[in-house]
Amino acid sequence: MASDELDDSMDRDDTKRGAHHVQSLERGLAVIKAFDAEHPLLTLSDVARQTGLTRAAARRFLLTLADLGYVRTDGKHFSLAAKVLELGYSYLSSMTLPEVAQPHLEQLSAEVHESSSVSVLDGADVVYIARVAASRIMTVSINIGTRFPAYATSMGHVLLAGLGTPELDAYLDGTPLAPRTAHTLTDAAALRAALAEVRAQGYSIVDQELEEGLRSVAAPVRDHSGTVVAAVNISTHASRRSMDSIRTELVAPLLAAAGRIERELAVATPVTRLG
Repeated sequence: MASDELDDSMDRDDTKRGAHHVQSLERGLAVIKAFDAEHPLLTLSDVARQTGLTRAAARRFLLTLADLGYVRTDGKHFSLAAKVLELGYSYLSSMTLPEVAQPHLEQLSAEVHESSSVSVLDGADVVYIARVAASRIMTVSINIGTRFPAYATSMGHVLLAGLGTPELDAYLDGTPLAPRTAHTLTDAAALRAALAEVRAQGYSIVDQELEEGLRSVAAPVRDHSGTVVAAVNISTHASRRSMDSIRTELVAPLLAAAGRIERELAVATPVTRLG
């Protein structure tokens, strides 16, 4: 990359590096590190200013990161995507959100005798980052890093409901709503209506949309600014709990657990927005 793409100060710093030093990698990481809890959304000019890159260089790094799935944009603002977790996935268990959430999931699961999980949104999918399994209720195993289509899950509905209109439009325009079961919402207008209801009531209940027999209820986890950064859920089997039972027996404990996670996150070490 041409030296005129950077401020003189950054060029001078580069002279202190060894011959092994890969300057473009350093600059790409600097772009990622420009985002933090206080600055989850940045413009091109913001990134250029914080990294010392010119606008042209910052634009190339941002668009490359977007192509790779590590950054997302609405055309004006940029933010990190959950895929950045893959850069240090072995360290995930020590990051604030999973670390904070795990004991609350254990408490919630023990209280309701059902499995509970936390996930973030990554592209078209939810990605599990914490989980307590009370029983085997799905034919597929769920582990940290498991992905499911957001449109067919309660956590996905919560996370999609937390998106701004441009982001949601982009999601619906770019995501085929393929049926997972006979219950899956595959009409964009119907999904929009369901998400509006989720926003209004503060939680989502999904009845066998991902897998036959699986019911789940999810609530949002918000950061200090009110942005939805994750979702927490309880999953159960249709033979064990009716929809009324979920509403009357599971929603309140779930919302309480989400509130405890949010309060602890507010005083814990800040983390970048995950989803």
